[in-house]
Amino acid sequence: MDKFLLKIKKLIPSKIFKILQPTYHYLLSAFSAFWYGRPSEKLIVIGITGTTGKTTSVYMMAKTLEAAGYKVGYTSTAMFGDGEREWLNDKKMTMVGRFFTQRMLRDMVKNKCQYAVIETTSEGVRQFRHKFINYDILIFTGLYPEHIESHGGFENYKIAKGKLFEHLKSCKTKYADEKKFVYAGASELKKTDLNKVKKTTIVNLDDEYAFYFTEFWAEEKWGYAEQNSKRKTQNAKLNLITYGEIKVSQSGTSFKVEKARINLQLLGAFNATNAMNAVCVGLSQNINLDSIKNGLEKIKGIPGRLEKIDSGQPFTVIVDYAFEPNAVKKLYDAVKIIPHNKIIHVLGATGGGRDASRRPALGRLAGENAEIVIVTNEDPYDDDPKLIIDQVAFGAEYKGKEEEKDLFKILDRGQAIKKALALADENDVVLITGKGSEQAICAARGEKIPWDDRRVTERFLKESFATEMSG
Repeated sequence: MDKFLLKIKKLIPSKIFKILQPTYHYLLSAFSAFWYGRPSEKLIVIGITGTTGKTTSVYMMAKTLEAAGYKVGYTSTAMFGDGEREWLNDKKMTMVGRFFTQRMLRDMVKNKCQYAVIETTSEGVRQFRHKFINYDILIFTGLYPEHIESHGGFENYKIAKGKLFEHLKSCKTKYADEKKFVYAGASELKKTDLNKVKKTTIVNLDDEYAFYFTEFWAEEKWGYAEQNSKRKTQNAKLNLITYGEIKVSQSGTSFKVEKARINLQLLGAFNATNAMNAVCVGLSQNINLDSIKNGLEKIKGIPGRLEKIDSGQPFTVIVDYAFEPNAVKKLYDAVKIIPHNKIIHVLGATGGGRDASRRPALGRLAGENAEIVIVTNEDPYDDDPKLIIDQVAFGAEYKGKEEEKDLFKILDRGQAIKKALALADENDVVLITGKGSEQAICAARGEKIPWDDRRVTERFLKESFATEMSG
C-alpha cells in the first residue's frame, strides 16, 4: 500500500503537492488507521520523543515490560518487534509510513500484545503520523537543536514535539483487565470490572525544556531527575523519582533508584538516564522495582548502540549510531573509560537537508578526542558527498589534524573502515559512527545502497586474520 501511494504521489506536480501536502498526510493517517481496524484502541500505547536516547529507551521499556510478564511490540530506529519476533529496521526511517505503523500495531494485537512502544519523531508529528494512534503514555527524553533546518528553527522543532503531548488529551480513554489486556468498546457495565488506563506523561526533568512538557494535560504525571539536580519541580501533582550514585566501568553502568542499585550491562552514564524512562513506565504500571531491575539488568546490548565487534582482534572496535555533536560527546565520555592507547574515529555527516552546521562541529569533536580521524561518506542523499567530507574534515583540521598524517578523507565507506582497522595496534579503539545498525546508505535520486557497518567490519576483520594466519 505504501509503494502504491508513493507512485500516486510522484504523479502529482510538486507545486500542487506542496499545497495539498498537509491534507494528504492527514487523510493518509486517517485511512491507514481505518484500513487496519484502529488497532491502537486495543493496546496500551507508549510514545517516546526527544532528540536523543529514544531508541535505547524503547528497547529498555520493551524488555522491562516483558520481564514483568507482558507481551510487547515496538517500533524504533534500530529494530521492530511484533510480540512474536524482532528484526532490524531496514526502512531508513524512525517513524515509518502510516500503513506500516498501523499494520505493525494490528500484528501486535493479533499476537496478543498488551503494550506497544512507538518511537515518535518530530518529523512524524509534522506529517500527522501520530494522529489516529491512541497513545496512553508519552515520554520526553530531552531536547537540543536537531533537524532545525527542516522545521525552520528550534522553536518550531520544540512545538512539533509539544504537539504530540497536546494530542494526548484527544486520545480516547481505554479500559484494561488485571493482565493489562485492553477491552475496546467495553460497555458501561463491563467497565466497572476493568481498570481505567490513565493518560500519563513522563518527563526528564534535568532537561532545559522539561517544564514546557510538564505543563501539557495528563491524568497522571511523572518526572525523573538526578539527586543533585537543580531543576527539580515543586509541582505537587507530579510523581518525582530521583536517581543517582552513577558508577561507570568497562563492564557497564550502575545507578541507584530508591534502595535498589541497578547494574546495567551497557556502557555510558547516559544509559542510566535512558533506563529511567523504563523505570518510570514500570512504576506507572504498578510494576515493582525489583522486577524493573531484573528486566534492565538482563539487557546485554542494543544493535548499533555502542556495539562491540569482536573477531578476536587485539584492539576494540565499536559501532555506534551517534551522528549529532551532543550524542558524539557522550559517546567519547563512554569510550574513554576503556583502557586504550589511541582512538581511531571513522565518521561522516548526513546530507538531504539535515543540519549542515553540525558537519564541522563533528570534525572538531573528532579532531579533539581521537588520535586519528578518518572522514568518509555517510548518507549524502542528493548532496555532494565530497563536499560533506571536506566540511567535516575542516573541523578536524581546525583542531590541528593534518591530512595524510592523522587525518584521512576516504569517499568509499568500506575502504575507510578498512583503513582504520589497518592502522589499529594492540589496545587501540576503533570507533565507527553515524550509522549503527542501519541497513542502507541513502544516495542520490532515492537510491538505497545495502549496507551494515557491523557486517562490513566483521568481514574485514575476518579477512585480515585469515591473511595473517595463512602467512
